[in-house]
Amino acid sequence: MPRFASAVRRYWPGLEDARLLPGYTGIRPKIVPPGAPGQDFAVEGSDGHGIAGLIHLFGIESPGLTASLALADHVRQLVEMHSRARRNS
Repeated sequence: MPRFASAVRRYWPGLEDARLLPGYTGIRPKIVPPGAPGQDFAVEGSDGHGIAGLIHLFGIESPGLTASLALADHVRQLVEMHSRARRNS
């Protein structure tokens, strides 16, 4: 854990030890548990996780190809909002 925390702090210097928790890694194509109502996509900007400029796209399965242009447009809008906020701060 100390080696991992040290490596992360190279790009996130203010990271608190308490925020680091072991967890699953790898590809997670499903974002809802079995038996739960379906959810197509989740797009999470910094308002969801608190890291400026980072955008997560979760659960983009086969319908993602059909929605790829709309998803790209949404991500572009998030990037533009982040850029405007940085210029105005």
